[in-house]
Amino acid sequence: MTAKQRVVNLSTIRQACSECSLFQLCLPVTLDAEDVEQLEDIVQRRRPLRRGEYLYRAEDPFRAIYAVRAGAIKTTVLSINGEEQITGFHLPGEILGLDAINSGRHPCSAQALETTSVCEIPFDNLEYLATKIPGLQQSLLRIMSKEIFKDHELLYAVAKRCADERLAIVLLSFSNRFGRRGLSRTRFRLPMSRAELSNYLGLAPETMSRLFRRFQEQGLITASGKEIALQDIGALRDLAYGYGCEANQRHLRS
Repeated sequence: MTAKQRVVNLSTIRQACSECSLFQLCLPVTLDAEDVEQLEDIVQRRRPLRRGEYLYRAEDPFRAIYAVRAGAIKTTVLSINGEEQITGFHLPGEILGLDAINSGRHPCSAQALETTSVCEIPFDNLEYLATKIPGLQQSLLRIMSKEIFKDHELLYAVAKRCADERLAIVLLSFSNRFGRRGLSRTRFRLPMSRAELSNYLGLAPETMSRLFRRFQEQGLITASGKEIALQDIGALRDLAYGYGCEANQRHLRS
């Protein structure tokens, strides 16, 4: 392959990966064009998943990690009584499958919320390549740590919070996640249904409906179906982190 071809190929990869959280993993600062080509060789572009289709199911053997390119995926587990519990939503540029590395089996199922494209990175190939490319292993560990911390941070934030605070926190989380991709932080489309969002936050569907209606009445948001506009981010932050449940209710009524 000529030097010119390598430059063109590198440029194409950088453009394709520029909004992906695997960007630093696939393109470390010291990586030359030949190493980039080796990484590109192990990344597999799967066919798009249809809405409701599974990327993997709980207890499937762990073989790869995945990066969402377009669309969205929810991860779920089954409770003791057999009910589905949503444990996370994964948007473009985010990674999933990391929680299976230790046990060798996926502890949850991953299902497309809409037509979704993912990049598949076989983990055995990635580990082998990390022994040949300086800095790749450190980059991989850094990406894993970042993703795991992000999930734990959100779970901690909503723990023991009242319903109003939980919704405010998750809307602000989506705002930040869309913002990191260079999209609007105040206007975005939620890929999940209200019922799925209520399941994730541990709320009854009717409670979620009342919350959305109350948030709109108070001028915090406007919502039309899955389209959301945050009208007062400052008030949402106050609601999420500055008030307790009782004070929050007084604030909303004022």
